[in-house]
Amino acid sequence: MAMTGFEFATATRIVFGAGRLAELPEAVKALGGHKVLLVTGRDPTRAGPLREGLGRLGLSSETFTVEGEPTVERVREGTAAALAARCDAVVAFGGGSALDAGKAIAALAANGGDPLDYLEVVGRGQALTKPSLPLVAIPTTAGTGSEVTRNAVLGVKDAQVKASLRSPLMLPRMALVDPELLTGVPPAVLASSGLDALSQLLEPFLSARANPLTDALAREGMVRSARSLRRAVLEGPDAASREDLALASLFGGLCLANAGLGAVHGFAAPVGGMFEAPHGAVCAALLPATLEVNLRALRSRAPAHPALPRFQEVAVLLTGRAGARAEDGISWVKELCLALGVPGLGRYGLTEADVPRLVTRAKAASSMKANPLPLTDEELTEIAVRSR
Repeated sequence: MAMTGFEFATATRIVFGAGRLAELPEAVKALGGHKVLLVTGRDPTRAGPLREGLGRLGLSSETFTVEGEPTVERVREGTAAALAARCDAVVAFGGGSALDAGKAIAALAANGGDPLDYLEVVGRGQALTKPSLPLVAIPTTAGTGSEVTRNAVLGVKDAQVKASLRSPLMLPRMALVDPELLTGVPPAVLASSGLDALSQLLEPFLSARANPLTDALAREGMVRSARSLRRAVLEGPDAASREDLALASLFGGLCLANAGLGAVHGFAAPVGGMFEAPHGAVCAALLPATLEVNLRALRSRAPAHPALPRFQEVAVLLTGRAGARAEDGISWVKELCLALGVPGLGRYGLTEADVPRLVTRAKAASSMKANPLPLTDEELTEIAVRSR
């Protein structure tokens, strides 16, 4: 793929490894934190050891929970809590929802204003001008890669959409990825988050903005996901598969933040706004049809496109077979989704009558801009219908 140059941005520091969670208190202290807002998922008891560790170093903490996907309203409440407690650092501990909420709260606590002042698409889109409060992001699932991205996806209930609050100033000061945190994650969560991670490796690799650095990470991540995801979900994750899934997720976050995504995530944003649906499960439902439609569109309208040979490379990486064809890779993804019991979008309420509105919203999503080529309304409609 021809390159004219690229940029690569990520968290100031990435710490990876089993047992590294124990390093958090010292890391927060080194960042100058004294009063910490600890943003967690729906089960704050999992963060008990973190609170105790912070306390042993004389650091106090306030806990703020995020149940379900983060919304503008919940981020407003979290920001108010951080300001009321005079927090000077944020630790986000949980799945993508907790991490995105933590990033948004850290940004708003430092910059002031309302989320809608800065939100894309449905907000005023103003730029953040001040660095976020020092933030440590700790994923407890292996899917979103949010610990190394510069945006937070928030639900806006009134508009029935999800939109991003985005700025380089939102990058965490530290991403702490401990694969041991995947112990005990339910199989359904492992499946949906793992397929989200896989889509965040595939889409940047096929993206119109792919670059050599993200390509290297995507290739390595796809191999790790391919050899471990099915086994981890169906048999339970051992130490090796936990490490593979955690790295695949981390690499996916690095890739999407620096090479963009595509139609899978272009659809996922409006689906998440229109229905109560977990992001990872939505991406999993959309992935097979999106790959198939993109491949056909490239062959018919852009046969010299540099993304076309990449479909074959994806097939080789996923199947492990040197002679694999592009269709073999898509078949592999379909079989994986079937084996892992991925439901269609109809499970979350999508009907045929919703499809035109969904297509209109997907076309306006920022992720759609990096798709290998623009898809027609008919092609987008086919993806939506087949993903039901």
